[in-house]
Amino acid sequence: MTADHIAAELPQSTAEPHAPAGTDPKWWTLTAVCLGTFMLLLDITIVNVALPTIQTSLHSSFSDLQWVVDAYALTLAALLLTSGSLADIFGRRRLWVIGLAIFTGASALCGAAQSPLMLELARGLQGVGGAIMFSVSLALLANAFRGKERGVAFAVWGAITGVAVAIGPIVGGVLVTGLSWRWIFFVNVPIGVIAGVLSFTRVVESRAQRARRPDWAGFVMFTTALASLVYALIESGTSGFGAGRVIGCLVATGLLLVAFVVLEARSEHAMFDLSLFRLPTFSGGAIAAFGMSAGIFSMLLYLVLYLQDVLQYSALQTGLRLLLLSGAILAVSGAAGHLTSRVPIRVLIGPGLALIGVGLVLMRGLDATSSWTHLIPGLIVSGIGIGLVNPPLASTAVGVVQPQRAGMASGINSTFRQVGIATGIALLGTLFSSRLGTAVTSLTASTPLGARAGAITSALKNGEVTQLFHLVPRSQQGALVGVLRGSFTSALDEILLVAAILSFAAAVLSFVLIRSKDFVHAGPGEPATPGVH
Repeated sequence: MTADHIAAELPQSTAEPHAPAGTDPKWWTLTAVCLGTFMLLLDITIVNVALPTIQTSLHSSFSDLQWVVDAYALTLAALLLTSGSLADIFGRRRLWVIGLAIFTGASALCGAAQSPLMLELARGLQGVGGAIMFSVSLALLANAFRGKERGVAFAVWGAITGVAVAIGPIVGGVLVTGLSWRWIFFVNVPIGVIAGVLSFTRVVESRAQRARRPDWAGFVMFTTALASLVYALIESGTSGFGAGRVIGCLVATGLLLVAFVVLEARSEHAMFDLSLFRLPTFSGGAIAAFGMSAGIFSMLLYLVLYLQDVLQYSALQTGLRLLLLSGAILAVSGAAGHLTSRVPIRVLIGPGLALIGVGLVLMRGLDATSSWTHLIPGLIVSGIGIGLVNPPLASTAVGVVQPQRAGMASGINSTFRQVGIATGIALLGTLFSSRLGTAVTSLTASTPLGARAGAITSALKNGEVTQLFHLVPRSQQGALVGVLRGSFTSALDEILLVAAILSFAAAVLSFVLIRSKDFVHAGPGEPATPGVH
């Protein structure tokens, strides 16, 4: 949600000052929100480079690794809109502090995890806290600041988010390589405590006078449907799509989604305002959010596995290489933000998604002899594409609705981002597993390694490649390296193509659907809506 659209909702809010007399709480509010947001976004990008180390440390399976990411994305997607409604009713500061406490406590549990299941459950709890923080952060800033100072506050917040995303891989690499993967979570504890104390003692409370009641039935139905879908996709990678429980979960997902749509269409307090999807531009923005997450952001898991498990780079070395992507995002985002108010938004979003697709295609062509430098053009081009899409995407979500509906519109767009990550990782993982097994079988056929095809496939999925070399005679180890690299890159090539196709499809649909005429024009004395030309 943008500052201008949140600001339009402020007359409907009531403030309850709790800051000490004689102090101005707004700068404390900015400090607390920036600290919390920095912690939240840093943790998302930090986790990527730590996943292979976590896999080895906890003896996790490939599906466990997918759930470490998806458990967070699922709870975040499911609770984002509901937590926003609760904040409007019970107080934004109160919910923000609760979200901070949950996220910080869950981070400590993640760091202390002794099994994959414990880590997955703790990650899900992190998502609960993250959903609350995401839904409240900008509203707290908009309530605290007025006039030009609001622009300064949002500029600072935007800079903090950009820095967190950019330095995440490096910070993660340093912590994992220098200390332990557990410190990528433990580092949140002091930050969360400081942000929580500042928020509780210095931030002014606010709530909406005409708050929307949470749609609990919709929340349960949507969450169950999404969890069922992700479970089916991840399980199909092991059992196949013909397995009874996979088919059962897919059928249940379809029935639940139909029931959810019917419920939301009839509800007076709908979790999803389905009428928003009648606006082509809003639908185009949702498709863009989903496509970007299901494409490039879902691929990061598999690129990290390639760099660490196959090319044997450390977490820090991996983080340094991923700076090509995050650096390009940071460099281009500023320029794209300025262009948002000068050119039609679809000219940024459509071509930006197409560039992401081009970047993913450029990463293809890997083989057993490839080095990481093969990825450089693709990482840079994809980063430029993300930088073009991210700034105008929020404007697309909220710019087509009246200010009082901006919260719902922004929440739905953010939900589509998280759904894209959850389903993208699950779908790509299923395709990856299938292709990996086929490639290993093909490459080991008519060789002494043929009898070990199943063990090789399992080792590649579960990060146990090193153990294989203790089981294979020295004379076969050179051939084993070729099989490992060749099969992994073959599977990676396939999902890179799928991710590229998703990105290109989202590019075409968003370019066609997003229209300048759908944007709400500003009235006299109001700031112009980005994207209106």
